[in-house]
Amino acid sequence: MHLRLAAAACLLLALAAPLRADVVLAPPFQDRAVLQRDRPLAVWGRADAGEKIQVTLAGQTLGTTAARDGRWIVYLDPLPASAVPTELVVVGKNTVTVRQVLIGEVWLVTGADLIARATTPDAAPRPAPVDPNPPVRVFKATPTPAESPAEAVAGSWSDLPADSPATTGAFARDLQRRLQVPIGVLEAVAPGRTLDAWLSPSAITSVGGSTAPDAARLFNGTLHPLLPYAVRGILWSADLADADRAAGYAARFAALITATRLHLGQGDVPFFWLQLAPTAAPVDPLARPGARVREAQEQALELPATGQALAIDLAATDTREMGRRLALLARNQVYELPVDASGPRFERADREGASLRVFFRHADNGLTAGSRPPEAFEIAGSDRVFHPATAVIQRNTVLVSSPAVKEPVALRYAWTNAPKANLFNGAGLPAAPFRTDDWD
Repeated sequence: MHLRLAAAACLLLALAAPLRADVVLAPPFQDRAVLQRDRPLAVWGRADAGEKIQVTLAGQTLGTTAARDGRWIVYLDPLPASAVPTELVVVGKNTVTVRQVLIGEVWLVTGADLIARATTPDAAPRPAPVDPNPPVRVFKATPTPAESPAEAVAGSWSDLPADSPATTGAFARDLQRRLQVPIGVLEAVAPGRTLDAWLSPSAITSVGGSTAPDAARLFNGTLHPLLPYAVRGILWSADLADADRAAGYAARFAALITATRLHLGQGDVPFFWLQLAPTAAPVDPLARPGARVREAQEQALELPATGQALAIDLAATDTREMGRRLALLARNQVYELPVDASGPRFERADREGASLRVFFRHADNGLTAGSRPPEAFEIAGSDRVFHPATAVIQRNTVLVSSPAVKEPVALRYAWTNAPKANLFNGAGLPAAPFRTDDWD
């Protein structure tokens, strides 16, 4: 009888006691985190409804109260860069301490995995060289599809090896050497997924829906849990899965940029992308879908604070060069360092008899095609039939002609899935693909 009474009493006490949930921080707030310098710092998480929360970092302490759904957020004042580790301490009914926190430059990387890793790892592991510069750290979020916006995703911070061949690594190391501050990368990437996988539900609605089977899912489960972590900018890479999905791509890409910025909540942060790389397989290299996707990406440059790095001349293994070109954009547009960041861009084509003379922006330091004549040019007459053209560099212009076209009216350059694009400016940066017609 006494045992029964005791058990009943314990049950009543358990039922009467309020349920308690520990204070939990959002996924990026883990040991070895890098926080963005000179920006208000959002720190957020979950706790019991109505629980008092206190957040302390680098001499600042802010308090708040968890809402009815348990969510809470505070915004710390901007902090200068520091490679001296500090602690982020959050106190509620329990205490969470995030150790080895640094303050520096943080970039969000999302899209295809081409930007995230090298496709040809080193043949044999070897000790990483000692890097005397401030650390580069990467938070790798595990690709996790979800049907609705999630709050958590698996991931952790780790130091980037000094000799990493990855595109992200090349980008981050370039900035690190020049800025001499810690660099952090939030990496939310996945291979083989279309752009639609990274669209938020609101972005999908804005473009009238999507037929892609993986649409709002990777945004929901992988990217959404990282927002609104303070960042300096965003890097994006398209996957070859989009090479034959040119229809509507311009609208979807613009929606992705606009919606991602909106969800991040930090204004028009710089948004840079790696243009779709050559697509020799499984699509016909002489077909045009990949060229149309690149054209759609080019149109997004009309949005504020955007930039495009080209990969039209690169193989999938040239990950370090891809990272370097993205870093040139950041150095030029974000950090205002004097550096050439763009290859030649089409300006106009003037008729000269049976030839077209092509003028470019970003070609003041001249044009070059290496040891061969410029390739990948095509011209057409009024019959709209394009023919391979002979191109000759004359200072910072190119004269294009074909014996098959006596009266040229249209011009294309690198307008196939996998063109032999070899036109560069004096800075060694490739010319962007272009066309002067709108025939198809």
